Amino acid sequence: MYPSTQKRLFIAIRLSVNDEFLKNLNSLKQNLVLDKISWVKPDNFHLTLKFLGKTFTEKIPEIQNAMKEAGNNLMPFDLSLDKLGIFGSSYNPKVIWVGTEKNQQVFTLSQQLLHSLEKAGFSPDRQNFVPHFTLGRIRKLKNKSHFQNVMENHKNVFHLKQTVSQFILYESKLTPSGPVYNPLFIQPL
Repeated sequence: MYPSTQKRLFIAIRLSVNDEFLKNLNSLKQNLVLDKISWVKPDNFHLTLKFLGKTFTEKIPEIQNAMKEAGNNLMPFDLSLDKLGIFGSSYNPKVIWVGTEKNQQVFTLSQQLLHSLEKAGFSPDRQNFVPHFTLGRIRKLKNKSHFQNVMENHKNVFHLKQTVSQFILYESKLTPSGPVYNPLFIQPL
């Protein structure tokens, strides 16, 4: 028998951005050009519903079944972005993200997915679900007060409304030029 292989997996909603969103993102990047920030490529923007991490490939059919169960009775819904935020403290920020307006449907999808995955043997998340799209991971800031001013000036410019009609099981491959996300399975709502 051959040894099992593992893939780095997560389940997410993909975000499609428009020109206005990209213009605001470029403005944010230009204002923070002196800082060391690993920016997420727009093609990789996603809202993580569940990070599975290294997972044996034999578990993928169980994950797909859990996704089918979770999405079975849900209808497509609108998701709106409304604010810029950070994870970490204002003095030691780690991640720049854009959050969503309060949305019961995305919470319902998340809870149903976590419940279905738990029945399939995946441990539940310990953290509260905060629906967001990561824009960048902060490595080092040159000037924290400048960073705080830039964030304040951009906090209300990232507005986008999108219809969510599916969620996706991705494989994440880490490469020197950044992660590559390959969709393995798409579950429609």
